Amino acid sequence: MDKSKVINAYRRGFITIQECAQILGIDSLKLMGMVNEPEWADHPSVRRQQPTGTLVNQ
Repeated sequence: MDKSKVINAYRRGFITIQECAQILGIDSLKLMGMVNEPEWADHPSVRRQQPTGTLVNQ
């Protein structure tokens, strides 16, 4: 899977930072650095942080 798509899924709140790191096969701390790099952003309007609410499994 394309790294930018996984990172954007995290930014949009679809997956957690841990899930994102696991998909990409890298450490969460390294991922945090990547998430803040502008080269991984598809759109400037994409949120930078995940929402604080909890997800409910259905």
